[in-house]
Amino acid sequence: MLTIWVNEQLDPGGLMYACIASGNEELARDCHESFQQNLTPEQIQLGWIARLRTVASWDDVPVNSLNLG
Repeated sequence: MLTIWVNEQLDPGGLMYACIASGNEELARDCHESFQQNLTPEQIQLGWIARLRTVASWDDVPVNSLNLG
């Protein structure tokens, strides 16, 4: 089964600000850590989030994502 790791940075309204997808778990976890560290205290207080999730198909990856091989 294929696992694709999707990193998303979402604003308080749930709109996607950034999205990076990868089939490499280690690369995806490093990217997620970077997404979290790049959120300012003000953004966090306002409700910005960094989310890491998995999907089973490239069809389930948001269209505007950057694909890291």
